[in-house]
Amino acid sequence: MSAQPELFTWEFATDPYPAYAWLRENSPVHRTTLPSGVEAWLVTRYADAKQALADQRLSKNPAHHDEPAHAKGKTGIPGERKAELMTHLLNIDPPDHTRLRRLVSKAFTPRRVAEFAPRVQELTDRLIDGFVERGEADLIHEFAFPLPIYAICDLLGVPREDQDDFRDWAGMMVRHFKPGQGGGPRGGVARSVKKMRGYLAELIHRKREEPGDDLISGLIRASDHGEHLTENEAAAMAFILLFAGFETTVNLIGNGVYALLRNPEQRERLQTSLAADETELLATGVEELLRYDGPVELATWRFATEALVIGGQRIAAGDPVLVVLAAADRDPERFADPDSLDLSRRDNQHLGYGHGIHYCLGAPLARLEGQTALATLLRRMPDLRLAGDPADLRWRGGLIMRGLRTLPVEFTARQI
Repeated sequence: MSAQPELFTWEFATDPYPAYAWLRENSPVHRTTLPSGVEAWLVTRYADAKQALADQRLSKNPAHHDEPAHAKGKTGIPGERKAELMTHLLNIDPPDHTRLRRLVSKAFTPRRVAEFAPRVQELTDRLIDGFVERGEADLIHEFAFPLPIYAICDLLGVPREDQDDFRDWAGMMVRHFKPGQGGGPRGGVARSVKKMRGYLAELIHRKREEPGDDLISGLIRASDHGEHLTENEAAAMAFILLFAGFETTVNLIGNGVYALLRNPEQRERLQTSLAADETELLATGVEELLRYDGPVELATWRFATEALVIGGQRIAAGDPVLVVLAAADRDPERFADPDSLDLSRRDNQHLGYGHGIHYCLGAPLARLEGQTALATLLRRMPDLRLAGDPADLRWRGGLIMRGLRTLPVEFTARQI
């Protein structure tokens, strides 16, 4: 048996897949010490991962963590506890989870998302217009990052004139938030969370006076019609939709473009398909990009409410469990030739959006944004190519998300 690979180093962040292959083979439910000092179990095989994601004995509520209270800040978003933003969908269990999810799910029905498609296309084109004449861009900062921020702000009902503030706060959170490793330089994340919390409280008051056809107004209306929703719950809901709804899409677009640039034959297939006005390969392609190098590396924290067994391994009550989606989605027991990118892969029940009652609520919107972004980039910049050496690219450190810090590209400059 080869030596156990080192986890959570910069080399690991660049390409974690060989280490995950070793764990799947040799220690599929693996106890490790995270960079924060918290001990947790990593679940790496597909069958075990799927079981764990749906197991209601694994609670999302950090109150079930067996570590002393001072350590609990290491398992969430810095500042959310102080800002009273803990009561969101990633931290609660039924029946509260069922109630809150039902309220917000109305914003993400296929019909509502389809109605939003022209706005996503408009945002996509506007952002590309900003750099298409230059012949070069950083696709993370100039495109993948602002697109979902503006989209989710529109959905929530944040006025256009305030959306750049949200972009700044979100930028601070992404730059410095390393889940499981604290809040970064001088509490920058916690400060941004506090500012966002203050703004959301004010916006909720404004929407109560002048409601619109947006998600925050919908939450207020539901609350006023007898569905109990506290202001803290409404603010926490808006916060987590922004937090969970933008960084995942940033990484979906960034990782997806990078994977296409590294697999030119697959990228060419997609461009040929798009040129023929076909959409089928685009649809299966985005699902395959989610499986191959998805935006969420590990599912968010779960805590055992009682002793249980996963993959033959006994987990004690109170132990944290992290399901490694990136490892499960490359399990050769489930996916043929899992380390190859195949945009036309049919049997692709990947776990990129999770599974069970916590399946990603925003999946339809993420799909729409991912498909629109990739199709528009390839159509408008058909000779898109990586600028510089792939070895110089850096991946953001952290536990939950997987994404590039920058993605410098070149292409033939075009007049708008």
